[in-house]
Amino acid sequence: MNCPNCNSKLRKVEVNVHGAENKAVSYQCTKCDYFEFEQKSAQKVIEELRETPLKIKQKVVKLSQERLGIYFNKNVVRSLEIKKGEEIYVSVPDKRHILIELRD
Repeated sequence: MNCPNCNSKLRKVEVNVHGAENKAVSYQCTKCDYFEFEQKSAQKVIEELRETPLKIKQKVVKLSQERLGIYFNKNVVRSLEIKKGEEIYVSVPDKRHILIELRD
């Protein structure tokens, strides 16, 4: 397989993607920095990432006096369609987890 830009031979490279066990196969040109991903392996990585839960690092902020809180990231709000004033249920199953449940 040759580079469409400079006609040099493309090198096959397996790329690690953070959060995925599968690797995406990329074909890279060392002369002009052109690259493309193999469709089949890239699709496997995308499907694997879709199966993993969204995990976002958040800081705990002080609200007032003895109260702490967190802000929901806009992507979380959009994906869950959370609205201002909506009620949620919070559970603490153990010392390392907080469970937030939305009710219909």
